[in-house]
Amino acid sequence: MLVYLLRRLLQAALILLGVSLVTFALLYLLPADPARQIAGRTASAQQVANIRAQLGLDQPFFVQYGRYLGGLLQGDLGRSYLQRSEVSALIAARLPASLLLMVAGIACELALGLSLGVAAAVRRGRPADHLAMVGSFVTVSAPQFVVGLLLLYVFAVKLGWFPIGGYGSFSHLVLPALTLGVLGAGWYSRMMRSSMVDVLRQDYIRTARAKGLRRWTILCRHALPNAILPVIAMIGIDIGLFMSGIVVVESVFGWPGIGQLAWQAIQRVDLPVIMGVTLVSAIAIVLGNLLADMVAPFVDPRIKLQ
Repeated sequence: MLVYLLRRLLQAALILLGVSLVTFALLYLLPADPARQIAGRTASAQQVANIRAQLGLDQPFFVQYGRYLGGLLQGDLGRSYLQRSEVSALIAARLPASLLLMVAGIACELALGLSLGVAAAVRRGRPADHLAMVGSFVTVSAPQFVVGLLLLYVFAVKLGWFPIGGYGSFSHLVLPALTLGVLGAGWYSRMMRSSMVDVLRQDYIRTARAKGLRRWTILCRHALPNAILPVIAMIGIDIGLFMSGIVVVESVFGWPGIGQLAWQAIQRVDLPVIMGVTLVSAIAIVLGNLLADMVAPFVDPRIKLQ
């Protein structure tokens, strides 16, 4: 186990190094000029050149990347060009909100998706199965802002059950989490149905039925632990995606997460913030997949970590 963990951590370090290099190169090639954004439209060419020199943006690519990588190895994500604050402090201020929304969103999509997937697999070929799959297709295809605005209109404006937006209480969390849950449930329900159908065809399921075990005992104790393994892997990916890929949901509900921070940085060409959020998201994806791999043997003892 220890050897496996060390090997995965080494792989993670190489992946993060590659992500930092590719992201830094793409930002370096951008036609936008951060120095011009800082100086303003009325600044002279000399003023823009002075700012560029102060930030080191006039230096060659590998010099800039080497300086950034050296700071990164010391835990320094840089300093925001426009907000005049440390990137690590900006991300740390937004991280609790993102983590809270991530956990709530994953919980909602698992509750909805797994329930629909199991129900569809048990009733395979029946109207309930077709209805569940059509519903999953609709939720997967629906734009995030449409679902979010629809839930806001119905439950916040018309019924007044929840606040229109903001952050700070459980009532503020319900609609954003439900939006993510509805959108993600389609993927989980389709995956769970496919996996469960395959498991229900196995010989040990037929043996359990022949022994006279109750239906729910077969589903919960024999079928579900084997069918849920692909879902665990998908959760690991969702952890990273939710950390930075829910900009639309955060914007609709006014949720102060790091996705919204990244979008603001992209609009203003704040390169250190963009780099910081990208690296944090990559770390979340790597750790999420590692966590999923570590949990899998506890769900299915046949899996060995090597």
